[in-house]
Amino acid sequence: MKKMKFGTVVMAALIVLSGCGMNNTAKGGLIGGGAGAGIGALVGNLIGRNAGGTLAGAAIGAAVGTGAGLLIGKKMDKMKKAAEQVQNAQVESVKDSNGLDAVKVTFDSGILFTSGKYVLSNTAMTNLTDFANNVLKPNPDCDVAIQGYTDNTGFKGSSVEESIQKNITLSQNRADAVKSYLLAQGAAPSQIKSSVGYGENNPVADNSTAEGKAQNRRVEIYLYASESMINAANAGTLQ
Repeated sequence: MKKMKFGTVVMAALIVLSGCGMNNTAKGGLIGGGAGAGIGALVGNLIGRNAGGTLAGAAIGAAVGTGAGLLIGKKMDKMKKAAEQVQNAQVESVKDSNGLDAVKVTFDSGILFTSGKYVLSNTAMTNLTDFANNVLKPNPDCDVAIQGYTDNTGFKGSSVEESIQKNITLSQNRADAVKSYLLAQGAAPSQIKSSVGYGENNPVADNSTAEGKAQNRRVEIYLYASESMINAANAGTLQ
């Protein structure tokens, strides 16, 4: 009976979360309501896998009540709005590995870098400066994960295996370039928790088309609740 009730609650949560027009504040209250991080983590993992992405944030196992979930959702709504003002940033609401509301910001590699390179363009530096000043620095209690990706285009004179590894290296260098620049603009070193290149993994579009390849060449920045944010939310002091 308990297992059936648990499954029913999870399914209900998934149905509501999939509805249109629900912001992070409302979804945060649903995740936090009664069940704490257990259901939240399960729902977050299901949504993350359906989206084909790599979940950000280490699971902390802390219970999150209804009020705390609402506060975190409200905080993420504010950060999402701030990120949406950054030119060339694609912004969406996602879940972290704890099932809590988070924000995903995607920058097209074509805007950030020239083809095959990992030196930031002038446009990229302007966009990332805006992102650091208006999103990261005003929210020091938000943790950050940076992920770099490429399409599956091979390298001339390289085997398939060699090209895969070179794409991993390229994506890692690009993720690190974004991290280094954000730090140079004043983001706290303790805020950026990871910078990882995944190469050709986790494509978001069809690599058989030029348009799909362009979408797959990207850098994703995840904004998610730090442990201190969760603790403040549980205490009712999160602003």
